Amino acid sequence: MSPTTLSAASVSAAAPARSGGRWIDHWLDTVRDIEALRASHPMMDAVIEEIDGRMIRVGDQWLADFASCNYLGFDLDPEIIAAIPAYLEAWGTHPSWSRLLGSPVLYEEIETQLTELLGCEDSLVLPTITHIHASVIPILAASGTIFLDTRAHKTIYDGCQVARSRGAAVRRFRFEDPDHLDELLRAEHDRARLVCMDGVNSMTGNAPDLRAFAEVARRHGALLYVDDAHGFGVIGERDGGEPCSYGARGNSIVRHFGESYEDIVLVGGFSKSYSSLLAFIACPTEVKNLLKVAAPPYLYSGPSPVASLATVLAGFQVNETRGEQLRCILHAHSMRVLGALEELDAHTPNHSGFPIIEIPLRDHDRIDEVGRFLFSRGVYVTLAAYPLVPKAEVGFRVQLTAANTDAEVDLLIEVLRELAEQGELQSATAMRDGGVA
Repeated sequence: MSPTTLSAASVSAAAPARSGGRWIDHWLDTVRDIEALRASHPMMDAVIEEIDGRMIRVGDQWLADFASCNYLGFDLDPEIIAAIPAYLEAWGTHPSWSRLLGSPVLYEEIETQLTELLGCEDSLVLPTITHIHASVIPILAASGTIFLDTRAHKTIYDGCQVARSRGAAVRRFRFEDPDHLDELLRAEHDRARLVCMDGVNSMTGNAPDLRAFAEVARRHGALLYVDDAHGFGVIGERDGGEPCSYGARGNSIVRHFGESYEDIVLVGGFSKSYSSLLAFIACPTEVKNLLKVAAPPYLYSGPSPVASLATVLAGFQVNETRGEQLRCILHAHSMRVLGALEELDAHTPNHSGFPIIEIPLRDHDRIDEVGRFLFSRGVYVTLAAYPLVPKAEVGFRVQLTAANTDAEVDLLIEVLRELAEQGELQSATAMRDGGVA
């Protein structure tokens, strides 16, 4: 699950208890809606006992999996799987040096190929995006001011909180509103400025207008820090000859918008499209060298498993030879589901066509019942419960992958039709007219 930032009210409510109450009770009260689901719902905290392609078994129930973020299907790709044993033979399962102490050449090979793919000056790979946000944001922000998207991913928010504890100030700008960012930057006297935001949003499935945000940031001398965890591998450069609107090569949001890396730092991960435990930051070499001596994950963290490094290297090859074919399959699946929602007059915030499709419920209190209906019909999705999303957006998220079959998408559309007929989904017409019905 990829939660958005908890609301300010939720964060405040979750503050440690003062005298007279247990601190854990305050947290449990804050997250009681999602905890109730976690404790009893078959699609929360589920144990998946078996897989067959994109079919999964939970207990005795087989379900079509639409909760996976393995967008390109690399987790199931025979060519990639076959490449892993040779790396294990050469390197073992897990050389446990921190990267500063000893960096296997596999890392250097990944960074070289990644830098070429992205078209950036340099890149550094670390175990996870969470590691990167928590360590890199405080370094880039120093004691300056961070301008944070109000709907940025929770892990970005947490990285900004670490920076704040070290002397940085944090200002919030409205989601998808470069004009508000411009207003805040114009009023800011601090010369050290860092703008933090998502690329392809993990809930709406949409990308921000990166050109507009980059123009505002550059005009005010700010560094733009973008987390494109869900865009990397899916969207890429446009030249008019790409086979679908996602673009080519999957080289992320900066290239998709035809932007340069001037004053832009891009963060992304291999754990989604490349199905591997590894993440990266694209940055100038000067910044990379700074991070090697200042970022704790490089200095102290254990490395990613060799199988993950092998998966990335084999994935680069598959991306070059078959990536466009896989993205076309992904695009076709996404268009079918979005087309069905339009036909059903069911609202989704997704206007991009990217493979993350949030489907809000008409009544947020019905999430338990709707989730159980989906499970009973053999469809597995990501439930989006409060406080992970505002109550008006409570519902479920569908993620398509190139490994899903047409038959699985057929089943999903059939079940969505049943939910629409039962009146469980928000009406697109009502939303356009200003209501939720």
